Amino acid sequence: MNQQESNVSPRECILQLIRTRMSSRHAMQRLLKRSGADITFEMLQIMSCLWSEQGISQQTLAERTAKDKACLTSLMGNLEKKGYVCRREDPKDRRNKLVYLTEAGEAFHQWIAPELAAYYERLEQILGKEKISQTEQLLKELQDAIENY
Repeated sequence: MNQQESNVSPRECILQLIRTRMSSRHAMQRLLKRSGADITFEMLQIMSCLWSEQGISQQTLAERTAKDKACLTSLMGNLEKKGYVCRREDPKDRRNKLVYLTEAGEAFHQWIAPELAAYYERLEQILGKEKISQTEQLLKELQDAIENY
């Protein structure tokens, strides 16, 4: 560890995390714009959750994407207008709506997946698997420390 690394405060670490999050968001927005995807980064977050699990509640989507209820409702409305998602009544609890991808949403996934894969592969080439793994582990530890403060 060099002298500069040992002088980094927790505050500076968190500020760097926030800057990194913003850079990541901007890079993904550029990718979406370049590819002509016509969706926002926030919409992509919702779609990404649904690519791995269908029929989840809006509450679960809100938790997984760190969105508040009002923001999620707006995003869902926009994704429904584009024809990418639909909401259906939960047969176990009529008060809940379950969210599913439509055929158009599945087609969008197939279309954008190669772009996203290339983005993540490029990051892996730049940083290497080991640094990515270490970073993920450190971020999990930081999250745990913050949540348990």
